[in-house]
Amino acid sequence: MGLPRKLKNFALFNNGVAHVGEVPEVNLPKLSRKMEDYRSGGMSGTIKLDFGMEAMEMEWTAAGYMKELFTAWGTLRHDGVLLRFAGALQADDSESVDTLEVVVRGRHAEIDPGKSKAGDNTEIKIKSAISYYKLTMNGTTLLEIDPVNLIEMVDGVDRLAEVRQALGI
Repeated sequence: MGLPRKLKNFALFNNGVAHVGEVPEVNLPKLSRKMEDYRSGGMSGTIKLDFGMEAMEMEWTAAGYMKELFTAWGTLRHDGVLLRFAGALQADDSESVDTLEVVVRGRHAEIDPGKSKAGDNTEIKIKSAISYYKLTMNGTTLLEIDPVNLIEMVDGVDRLAEVRQALGI
């Protein structure tokens, strides 16, 4: 029996700039599919039909003001901001450390500087709209999702390759 690998530490990089010690919290993108109920004659129950991915977003907290955060505001490209989350995973029954990396591209949809009060902690909340997502563990890509280019790689299999072929792209 083994113990679960837990996130023991992480760092966030914003357009290549390391923000070690400056980002206390990250909510990685939720992966969600658009599902619709379907039942037709001859079926004994309802099933969910899959209509692809829902929009992805990532929320994170900056412990202070970051120049790179504000200079990226309003980028015109859907993928104008690169964020890289690097995590260290470890189980309490092992001394080995596994790597977790999530790379996303998108743009900031919301920057909330919160309240300013002398002597209080500064927290800036950022919500980033994501248009590219890649999840890697120990150097192996598990997921790569690129909605703009109609790519959905799951454990090395591109589940949309035949759709692109059918569309001639």
